[in-house]
Amino acid sequence: MERSLVLVKPDAMERGLAGVIVGRLQGAGLKLIGLKMLHMDKKLAEKHYAIHKSKAFFKDLVDYITSTPIVAAVFEGEDAIARIRKLMGATDPSKADAGTIRKDFGLDIQHNATHASDSPENGKIEIANFFKKNELYG
Repeated sequence: MERSLVLVKPDAMERGLAGVIVGRLQGAGLKLIGLKMLHMDKKLAEKHYAIHKSKAFFKDLVDYITSTPIVAAVFEGEDAIARIRKLMGATDPSKADAGTIRKDFGLDIQHNATHASDSPENGKIEIANFFKKNELYG
């Protein structure tokens, strides 16, 4: 069984979409095993997005993700990473397939409603950054 971190980003939180997004993933047969609302601090944001540190948009990304509380969730299931990424759609909502979360709720490439782990290895790292083992129920 794979596990993936899912974040409901500030733009989706401001529009009251956390429950809808979590519900879509559960409705697709993924098991919710961890859920919390938090206000990500700069240190965690910089760690989470470290892969983008050298890019011009890094500061804006950190400022954005720390601007309001977010929801962090962990989902588990067979091929969870690929399934979640397919349900979310392309990072750029204008390029996402119809019916995907980002197509339906994303505003632009930065304000795209959600984040999900891109590999099982990164999923493990990301989950550990947001959840203690005793906060997962799967």
